[in-house]
Amino acid sequence: MGFFRQTAWHIILGGLSVCFALPLLWMLSSALKENQEIFRIPVQWFPETFLWGNFIEVLNYPGYPFFLFFRNSMFYAGMVTVGTVLSCSLVGYGFARLRFPGRGFLFSLTLATMMVPYIVTFIPTFLLFKNLGVLGTYIPLIAPAFFAEAFFIFMMRQFFRGVPRELDDAARVDGAGEFRIFWQIMLPLVKPALVVMAVFTFVWTWHDFFRPLIYLNDPDQFPLSLGLFSFRGRRLTEWHLMMAAATLMTAPLVILFAVAQKYFVRGMRMFGIKG
Repeated sequence: MGFFRQTAWHIILGGLSVCFALPLLWMLSSALKENQEIFRIPVQWFPETFLWGNFIEVLNYPGYPFFLFFRNSMFYAGMVTVGTVLSCSLVGYGFARLRFPGRGFLFSLTLATMMVPYIVTFIPTFLLFKNLGVLGTYIPLIAPAFFAEAFFIFMMRQFFRGVPRELDDAARVDGAGEFRIFWQIMLPLVKPALVVMAVFTFVWTWHDFFRPLIYLNDPDQFPLSLGLFSFRGRRLTEWHLMMAAATLMTAPLVILFAVAQKYFVRGMRMFGIKG
């Protein structure tokens, strides 16, 4: 009975994996076709001719400075990732290891903010940055990351609570201050959690389209996600080039997952146990 149940689960998971992979495969297939070939009926998954030159055309497309947009995306995603990792680890450490009045209430209040839809706070946030005079810059995109995010605060708190308190006490006996304990002792012990947080944040920011669309005005500041609109014309959309650009945009994320896979899987497993 156990064998058939395990086999059934493997079949179900395999089918779901194929369903999730289909959009990626279609994107890659379309990136290697001519524009008209993409819409042929019946659907052709394999191009008649593999047009690898589409990728070269994207890199040299006059309205799509790929390397400029790539640099902007790296800056935007990198700064947001750094801000999120620093702020969430600090706040999570405070809730997990420090004792102060109202700690439980503040933590509950922090978790309650997860139930507030983003769109509810968007207009007040937009008006705030407008009154500060920073629209058209990266400040509205990057600054919120340095004020922590509720989900990652919860995640880091769970990881820090799993570290024995004897390490804190031993460090204090040796004369270490609170920040040194956090920076030199606690952070190295929760490295898998930091990797999980960094990977999720980088991926979400890398694909972010809405906020750059609202806050950025200068095309020279656009990230890759917003720059994809360069292939959309009034009469004709060059879908084959858009798909080629989207494939190139996805490549850094594949490399990121390949490099961070060991820590990422370990961190997700540990979070599942501690959560």
